[in-house]
Amino acid sequence: MRVPLYCESRACLSLYARERIHTGLYLVTEGLRTVAVAFLGLGVGFTWWAVRSSMIPPISPDRLVAELRLAQFAALLLSLTAGAYIGFAVAHEDVIGVGLDVALAVGFLVVAASTLVRDPRQALTILALAFAAHAVLDVAHRPDGLPEIAPRWYLMGCAVYDVYIGALCYLPILRR
Repeated sequence: MRVPLYCESRACLSLYARERIHTGLYLVTEGLRTVAVAFLGLGVGFTWWAVRSSMIPPISPDRLVAELRLAQFAALLLSLTAGAYIGFAVAHEDVIGVGLDVALAVGFLVVAASTLVRDPRQALTILALAFAAHAVLDVAHRPDGLPEIAPRWYLMGCAVYDVYIGALCYLPILRR
């Protein structure tokens, strides 16, 4: 099937998407590709920052500052990761149960905001647990669970990403 350059109707795009799925080629939009590249870049930067923070001697005041900045960056990353589901919910507003995804995303925003006023060690621990909880919710978007409002590859990739970032949040705590 030839790819239309411009498609005004949802039916046209839907027909194209069904053909791609039927042939084994999955539709990866430019937006999702961009999100994947952005989160990869953020993950690399966060990895560098977490490893660098854990290498500073624990008694140094620079360690406290580095952990504080790492916690702040992790809180922003948690808000961004959870906020992606608000976009998916808006795109799939006709699916029953998307309101729960919006409520959970707001809950993760509240958790992230509460860590900004905590001790860095507490904040990093809370953020590590929050990322683990978000990974569980990513996996819960199954046919018998929460509504599937995102592609499965995105959900599983996001779950792995959340576990990875949560482990990095806890790395400086382990190296004390």
